[in-house]
Amino acid sequence: MVLPTPTIDVLEAGIRDGNRSLLARAITLVESVKPAHQILAQELLLKLLPERGSAHRIGITGVPGVGKSTTIEALGLYLTGMGKKVAVLAVDPSSSRSGGSILGDKTRMQNLSVDPNAFIRPSPTSGTLGGVTKKTRETMALCEAAGFDVILVETVGVGQSETSVAEMVDIFLCLMLPGAGDELQGIKKGILEIADIIAVNKADGDQKLKAMQAASEYRAALHILKPQSPNWSPKVLTISGLTGEGLDSLWELVLSHKTALTESGEWEERRRAQDVNWMHDMIEARLLAGLYERAEISELVKASEASVRGGELTASLAAERIVAAMRGA
Repeated sequence: MVLPTPTIDVLEAGIRDGNRSLLARAITLVESVKPAHQILAQELLLKLLPERGSAHRIGITGVPGVGKSTTIEALGLYLTGMGKKVAVLAVDPSSSRSGGSILGDKTRMQNLSVDPNAFIRPSPTSGTLGGVTKKTRETMALCEAAGFDVILVETVGVGQSETSVAEMVDIFLCLMLPGAGDELQGIKKGILEIADIIAVNKADGDQKLKAMQAASEYRAALHILKPQSPNWSPKVLTISGLTGEGLDSLWELVLSHKTALTESGEWEERRRAQDVNWMHDMIEARLLAGLYERAEISELVKASEASVRGGELTASLAAERIVAAMRGA
């Protein structure tokens, strides 16, 4: 049985009161692709706008098998143990058939999922580059309005660009494996260039020495890369999501990063730039949606696809014709 969507006033009051059930309903509303739901979602976000910006937004990425879920759960429990409210937005790969989430984040973080000061929300990526849902920013805004102090955004980490994550969080954490070999090649090098903190995970047992060696290699590599921020040089440390070792040092680095950027004024500048990027992303999304909202444009797109597939039309010319048709519509 599908429950009716609560009114905007009910959702607003519930979110301000920290009602998890209504927060979840509100997130479902902003994730909906139905035009009517989108109108309601924007109305709700506008009402909650004054409550935005209070949470510490942390992006976390890493290749599959690096222990993201284990580390996020351990870090989440560490933070709730300090009295903080933690929201985890675990971005799942989408099923190519249903579009739903494949992974079950609440089953992967069983202890954190029952913590009264934590909220876990798995969301399908729906094919978004970098494993970030189109609605992640809106979801973060809702969690901030609900009073969460820290928002952890877990990305898929399957080799796509993670730049979109870095552009919507305050700090970007990359988890690495010890002794994985080509540490400085391919995607890993690309991530090194945008990471604020690199944490070599699984630094326990017989892997501890390998983790320390890998950390030393990353520190050496960072010396030849130009830092993104003039106020922060990326840091490297070893941690164990399994035992919790090093999590206190990791959190100290996160706080040091915030202090450095706040004192320089970069923190506020970055937040404002993120809002502007959000606006441009929404413009692109609206324009793309316009391809299918007008029947004549939608038909032209389908016909153009067939022509390109059949080799009768170049992709560039097809795109120009579609854009021209949209301008004249």
